[in-house]
Amino acid sequence: MGSGKFRFDLFEPEIAGVLFNCSYINLPFQIPVVCEEVNYLLTKCGNTFFFNLSYPDISSHLHDCSINAKIVLDLAWEKINTGHWKDVDANWRYVYTLASLFKVLCLLAEKRNKTDIIKACDMGLLMGAPLMQNILSKIAAKLTDMLLKERGCAKKIKRIKLSPESEGLKLIHNISRKNSVSHDEFYKLYVAKKEPVLLLDAIKDWPAFGTNRWSVECILNKAGYRTVPIEIGSKYTDDNWTQKLMTVEDFVESYIWNKSCQKEIGYLAQHNIFDQIPELFDDIAIPTYITTTEVDISIYFGPGGTISPLHFDPKHNLLAQVIGEKYIRLYPKEATDFLYPRTNSWLSNTSQVDVENPDLEAFPLFPKAPYLECILREGDLLYIPPGCWHYVRSLSTSLSISFWW
Repeated sequence: MGSGKFRFDLFEPEIAGVLFNCSYINLPFQIPVVCEEVNYLLTKCGNTFFFNLSYPDISSHLHDCSINAKIVLDLAWEKINTGHWKDVDANWRYVYTLASLFKVLCLLAEKRNKTDIIKACDMGLLMGAPLMQNILSKIAAKLTDMLLKERGCAKKIKRIKLSPESEGLKLIHNISRKNSVSHDEFYKLYVAKKEPVLLLDAIKDWPAFGTNRWSVECILNKAGYRTVPIEIGSKYTDDNWTQKLMTVEDFVESYIWNKSCQKEIGYLAQHNIFDQIPELFDDIAIPTYITTTEVDISIYFGPGGTISPLHFDPKHNLLAQVIGEKYIRLYPKEATDFLYPRTNSWLSNTSQVDVENPDLEAFPLFPKAPYLECILREGDLLYIPPGCWHYVRSLSTSLSISFWW
């Protein structure tokens, strides 16, 4: 696609530097094969940025490129959102990302609003698949830095005091608590036996607890302009539960700072924000207990009162608490018959029981289920074995990270 050199001169120096460092930008774009119409439109978009440097009429070409990119994005959006996500042809996700990149390049060349361009980057990251050394993520990170510099400094917002609710909780069946466990002990005593364990202060060496101490303000400064999927509703089993895309800044303003004005709860839950915003990963680390390279990482960030209903996961999980506190109750796999799993296939790993307010007429066997419980505090790691049922309630503004392997 295209001939001649890439038009770095169309962009601000900081952005041109990002594009230059992504070496693939100097090569013809590789177009995923989906259909002739899409390939034609994407080829035209690519040619916009690969023509002779002396070509005079750039504005009309950028306009045409924007229109063509939008057509492709609309087509890809329809394909991506038809049927189950796992069944979508991966090429359509790559097409969405490539079309998003062309949209972003047009917006950058036209010197459009930076927040709008960041949103376009995030849509490509959320709906698409990584391309060209994750170029959209790098563009979004640079634009965020530029915005912070333009607006003077980092956000200065009053700090939230954590809820003292945990002080009044009386735990009956405590999970085993350990201050220090070796790698061999961890696997021999807990993983092999599928026993949960609370590892105290196990992540206090992360930069997120030291030089780059994480707080709500810190997250705003690092990711405030970024668009993320927010769950709306107290828990995902509610009939009125839904999702919407919004910036982290809008989410914090609406559901954390001003939560007393909200009738609904917003939750950034089970989202791999570290793929979207890799620079956040600099402040954390994969726990040393995990030796495989195949690790799924998700963030959970929200106000007090968010709930993950009683459910189980098929993988090992280390749940790290970075901000705030959570109450967690765990039931062994052997207690499944007392926990009334849902019968619909897509929620068969979730119980019908409201753990803290059970309907004992509908679920009379539930009190027979043995359980363990704990308060997960800042710096702690909780090991949850595969198949182990767990219920989670945030006691305060909270940020947790799950590592599944």
